[in-house]
Amino acid sequence: MSSQIQIRAFFDESTNTISYLVADPCTKQALVIDPVLDFDYESGRVTAASADRILEAARTAGWEIALILETHIHADHLSAASYIKQQTRAPIGIGEHVQDVQAIFAPRFNLSDVSRDGAEFDHLWRDGDRFSFGNQFVDVMHTPGHTPACVSYRIGDAVFVGDTLFMPDYGTARADFPGGSAPALYQSIQRLLALPPETRMFLCHDYLPEGRRQYTWETTVAEQRLCNVHVHDGVTQTEFVAMRRKRDASLSAPALLLPSIQVNMRAGRLPKAESNGTRYLKVPLTANADLP
Repeated sequence: MSSQIQIRAFFDESTNTISYLVADPCTKQALVIDPVLDFDYESGRVTAASADRILEAARTAGWEIALILETHIHADHLSAASYIKQQTRAPIGIGEHVQDVQAIFAPRFNLSDVSRDGAEFDHLWRDGDRFSFGNQFVDVMHTPGHTPACVSYRIGDAVFVGDTLFMPDYGTARADFPGGSAPALYQSIQRLLALPPETRMFLCHDYLPEGRRQYTWETTVAEQRLCNVHVHDGVTQTEFVAMRRKRDASLSAPALLLPSIQVNMRAGRLPKAESNGTRYLKVPLTANADLP
């Protein structure tokens, strides 16, 4: 690695999501991590304004987007990965255990056009895989728990951890989605916290907890080990799992859970239009047997 990467963060306040544009300054090659597609649930309107901001930033800087990375199948926003691929021809990569997520959710939505083997994505990364963009190397860490497919991407002294960890004053991700696991999440976090203390950690969300006035999404391994309210040094797996399960039982489903899963399992592609030319997302219903 010849020089430190350059990182641009893009915060989407409607979903509290941070996307990243990461560039190798020597070769001008770049990758995008966790891009957001704008979706208004009430009207069903989908636009690409957030993704266009990333594309424009890359053009202005003279960076070529060579790869699009997903840390997992998000349940709180629609992915713009396929839109950015359409604009740049950059391939899309995700952890190989996306197949597990597809196997869980495709039957729940009765989706016949979801492969269940990850074929919608161009690269399925395994734990320990290493790939490059420009002169930079990216190391893949399988960090399950929030979902079975979660991966973190380590590039030099930076690691992009998806939803595994939040800022130290907010804690950690939920682990109650189908396929999630609080013990696995604890082990994944411990693996991340074993990285060098000075490692910069870039997060996928921030929720502005009480007492803090500004959104932020960069911390360090040392800060997480010292200050994370859920998993600082000294917190045992038993304590963490008990806390996480109690907390998760009180949480409601993310507002965009149903549309997000359907789109993101398809690598950010919208469902195909039906015979009337309109695309539809499904809402599975749970109803009493006596309802008509």
